[in-house]
Amino acid sequence: MRIGTRGSTLALAQSSHVRVRLPGGPDDHHLEVIETSGDRNPMASLRRFGGKGIFTKEIEEALLLGRIDMAVHSLKDLPTDMTPGLRIGALLAREDPRDAVVARDKTPLAQLKRGARVGTSSLRRKAQLLARQPELSVLDLRGNVPTRIARVEEGRFEAVVVAAAGLLRLRLIDRATEILDDAFMLPAPGQGILAVQIREDDAAAAAAVAPLHDPSAAAEAAAERSLLAALGGGCLVPIGARARVGNGRITLAGFVGHPSGRPALRRSAEGRSDQAEAVGRELAEAFLHEGARAILDSARGDEVFP
Repeated sequence: MRIGTRGSTLALAQSSHVRVRLPGGPDDHHLEVIETSGDRNPMASLRRFGGKGIFTKEIEEALLLGRIDMAVHSLKDLPTDMTPGLRIGALLAREDPRDAVVARDKTPLAQLKRGARVGTSSLRRKAQLLARQPELSVLDLRGNVPTRIARVEEGRFEAVVVAAAGLLRLRLIDRATEILDDAFMLPAPGQGILAVQIREDDAAAAAAVAPLHDPSAAAEAAAERSLLAALGGGCLVPIGARARVGNGRITLAGFVGHPSGRPALRRSAEGRSDQAEAVGRELAEAFLHEGARAILDSARGDEVFP
């Protein structure tokens, strides 16, 4: 099987994670590196440069054209409206979905001084950071995970916030100063989950990836992405979500906020795990009733990074 992937160190680690789990072993499959729009503009602000699919469009095109047999994505990068002709063949067991902090001198976020520079390219992270610590200076920072860590070591930032899953997959988790719990910061919908995308009519690829599918990850993803879709959001909007499955039930916590830190909304919903999408829609309706649409519209229209 030909596996499409981005060329970053993290993307290759994720695709290799899938490759070794496919039937026949890694020698029967190979990675095809495909450059995406987001990769061609590594330092440009995602908000000013991008739209949905900036890390997936070119890979999906290669899949539709038959140049690859499957594609591996971070689910949080994959738009909620699937490209016609393609589908998700498997969602792998979820890695730690939380966000992590890498700080100079291992200083906890709560002890950072007024005006301390914290780097992230995520409006979701910025909104939640400033909702808790409005005295911070949260600045736009792109680049791969090792590059972001290097910016702290160089003294350009006092701290950066990245996905714990990325640190784990790159074996850099020992660099984390702290892992942020849900009470502080909710992750992006689908964070920590790898998605294997295939063509709708490819029975061979479907059979190959089926054993990789994790039902619990799928239910959590369904709830989180349903919330995101119902709010009209994408990977560039300040929406956080964390679902948990257990004993036939699913709980979903959500966040909607302006990247300035105010206003900020938090709510939760619960239901049967086999009705995960309905739980997501229910939570979205509650957010919309509280004014989430105006918050998100304002976030899209403002220049929210210096």
